[in-house]
Amino acid sequence: MTERSGFVRYVRHLLVGTLTMTCLLLPVMSAAAAPAAPGANRGDTAPRIFQGRGFDTCQAPDLATMRAWRASSAYRAAGIYFGGRARACKSQAHLTPDWVRQTTAAGWSLLPIYVGSQSPCVNGTNKNPFRIDPATAATQGGTEGADAVTAARALGLGKGSALYLDMEAYDIRDADCAAATLTFLRGWDRQVQAAGYLAGFYSSADSGIKHIETARKAGATDLPDAVWYARWGVSATLTAEPALAKDAWASHARIHQYTGSVTESYGGKKLTIDRDLVDAPVAVVG
Repeated sequence: MTERSGFVRYVRHLLVGTLTMTCLLLPVMSAAAAPAAPGANRGDTAPRIFQGRGFDTCQAPDLATMRAWRASSAYRAAGIYFGGRARACKSQAHLTPDWVRQTTAAGWSLLPIYVGSQSPCVNGTNKNPFRIDPATAATQGGTEGADAVTAARALGLGKGSALYLDMEAYDIRDADCAAATLTFLRGWDRQVQAAGYLAGFYSSADSGIKHIETARKAGATDLPDAVWYARWGVSATLTAEPALAKDAWASHARIHQYTGSVTESYGGKKLTIDRDLVDAPVAVVG
């Protein structure tokens, strides 16, 4: 992910199927209320589904940049790094409730990203000290899930919003580490879903996504409602991801990050972003 310009970038592992997330989407369609996305306790608020192009960048852009990109680009959704102790761009000077209201009123859909504790066996030379403690993984996941809900509410992101947990690429061959990571993820999901939000999950296609697909096939519960997979250097696809069965997260619940770290400029406003193809739930505002 692009917030990863800092954190994310410190796992700059492959070009295909790895990390760095900077959200984005494809054919331009606006968000609309949808009757269902897989498995969440949403209360009375239906999720909103976005299909189209979007982008993600470490710092939420200022309103002038959002206006320029709305007027001149094909993008209609933006990833926002709204919380998490491992978030690289912590200051987020522009990311306020007013920014959320103004951007969504202007027609943007938002993809909230939470960069919480990372897997004990995160790939590469990542120096991030914020790791999952295998001894307390379930409790830690629940605590950080509650923090995600609190941060989302503070920005005006209501029930039915999808909150995407960012888990950088990790070694799924390490059984103990993989088990601790899944335990943390399930704890995070339970807490987020119990509060009426959708639990999303971002990771490398060949690590985190492959891991939770294996767990799904084995009958695991408390899995994410939507998946956001990074596989770079291939054609954008929501139906032909090798790590996922065709019927897995198949109903408005997939995002493919297919290109990263590209610089684009619209209306004189330049950003470095990742690109994604999206058919998935977004934030519910107002």
